[in-house]
Amino acid sequence: MNSPADQGTLDAAPDADRRKPLTAATGLVGAAGLAAASIPFVASMSPSERTRAGGAPVNVDFARLGPGELLTGEWRGKPVWILHRTMTMLRALESPAHRAKLADPDSRVTNQQPPYARNAFRSIKPEYLVLVPVCTHLGCVPTFRPDVAPADLGPEWPGGFFCPCHGSKFDFAGRVYRNVPAPANLVVPPHHYLTATAVRIGENPERTI
Repeated sequence: MNSPADQGTLDAAPDADRRKPLTAATGLVGAAGLAAASIPFVASMSPSERTRAGGAPVNVDFARLGPGELLTGEWRGKPVWILHRTMTMLRALESPAHRAKLADPDSRVTNQQPPYARNAFRSIKPEYLVLVPVCTHLGCVPTFRPDVAPADLGPEWPGGFFCPCHGSKFDFAGRVYRNVPAPANLVVPPHHYLTATAVRIGENPERTI
């Protein structure tokens, strides 16, 4: 004869077996509920993703971007940089000695920037550069190298953007240096300012073209 302790153990097994289908059913209902709850969220994200992929304008706020700092956004599935240039950076861009080192200092290749960015700073506001950081050689993303004369780039490096894939160099306006693989300056996208610290990328300002 089984002891009371043994009887309790034997009786517990059928209860556990009965609970398994109930637990499984509960889990399925919970998963279905989670999936149903997720559908509106996913659907609400889809138009935004399609809009971004289709090239619709995007707004970027850079109120916290300090001098010498770089912010990364996204437009058309590509990164977009906003650089808050210092006065030292700006002065260097206009130097005749610096310009002589560039392949296209006057932005003569017109499809690399809108008409209103064909200036020494390639921008609407000199202190802010809006740039698509995709190397014009083979599409790598350059690195931001504001340091002057680092060991790996040599004593003549004044700061700028360096492509680690094949060694192309660009200045703080995205202009390409001579004798590097990249054939053209980095692209300045269409853009205009909504406020002093917010820019709309992918849309030209009114009455400029």
